[in-house]
Amino acid sequence: MKLQKETSLRKIIIIGISIIAIFLVIFFIFIKAQYRAYSKDINDKINIIISQVIEQYPEIKEEDILEIINSKEEPPENILQKYGYEEDVANIKEIRITMEHNITQNIILVAIFGVVSLAVYTTYVLIQEKKIREINDYLRQLNNGNYTLKIEDNGEGEFSKLRNELYKTTVLLKEAAENSEKEKEQLSNSLADISHQIKTPLTSMRILLDNLADNPDMEPEVRKDFIREISKQVDWISSLVISLLKMAKFDAGTIKMENSNINAKKLIDNVLDNLSILIEIKEIEVITKIDEKASFIADYKWQLEAITNIVKNAIEHSMQNSKIYITVENTSMFLKIKVKDEGKGISKKDRKHIFERFYKSKDSQEGNVGIGLPLAKTIIEQNNGYIKVDSEPDKGTTFEIRYMK
Repeated sequence: MKLQKETSLRKIIIIGISIIAIFLVIFFIFIKAQYRAYSKDINDKINIIISQVIEQYPEIKEEDILEIINSKEEPPENILQKYGYEEDVANIKEIRITMEHNITQNIILVAIFGVVSLAVYTTYVLIQEKKIREINDYLRQLNNGNYTLKIEDNGEGEFSKLRNELYKTTVLLKEAAENSEKEKEQLSNSLADISHQIKTPLTSMRILLDNLADNPDMEPEVRKDFIREISKQVDWISSLVISLLKMAKFDAGTIKMENSNINAKKLIDNVLDNLSILIEIKEIEVITKIDEKASFIADYKWQLEAITNIVKNAIEHSMQNSKIYITVENTSMFLKIKVKDEGKGISKKDRKHIFERFYKSKDSQEGNVGIGLPLAKTIIEQNNGYIKVDSEPDKGTTFEIRYMK
């Protein structure tokens, strides 16, 4: 702000100095022209006088007359004053008339220049005030939520730059407002969905607990099944809450990545260990092709969670006794991890929403609230990576992750 004020002040000073300089140049040109006119008139009169003197007194030499004219000595007597010619009145009539005419011209010139300068300055001020009023009106409407106005300007002045910056701000505010409305709607829908998802296990747990309380003589095996089911529902709610908290921390920017050199094979082995029970239940064969020397820089704990979520998603959407292929490719530019399953695939409609929070396709499993893949994407992008998905119905799904080096 201080720099802008200094720049504006410099511009005002430069404009003022320029106007004064132009006026002085014009005035100097006129004075110079007047001086030449005076000199010519005086020289003409002196030439006439010298000619008359020589004609009347031929014995007087021209050199003597010129020496008298060029002499700086004071005359012993002021002859002109003796005959009524005062010092502040031109002694030669033509010269006096010319001087009076030039004075009049100078006054008219100064008046015209002043009027023109005043008119130019007034016009400039009025134009600036009009632009300021337009911007104020624009800002007033902007504050009232009207983002449809256009204020683009192709000029190069400061106001044009200001108008263009305001237009850019308007576009950003419009996008932010639209995104805010979408986010509000998504949040409302997500909260309703989460509430519904949590309400179902809570209702189930309440029924089971009521049964346990009302039937103290319940058979031991039934009691164990009830308690096991309650524990399962508690674990599910706990997992959901933990995932939501993680997403909230990433959104708030409070997660600090502790980067280190990660061996890709070790990471994939740990992922498969974490999911070994699910793999065994579905009798899935995991086929890996990993460059044992492949490594990349990232936070091991968070990337373990991200890749685990992706492989878990592949397992959940795989058929019984099917295969999952995991490959790791190492290049000088990036490290690429591909996870391919032989599941039902993802429709084109669902594919573009797969990384949206709380989105559930029609093929989603019961209990899935759509938080795993969005969380994985967020984690991967935090470590200079990106993820994409390629899938077709009945042809399986392939997730590709690249960590840039």
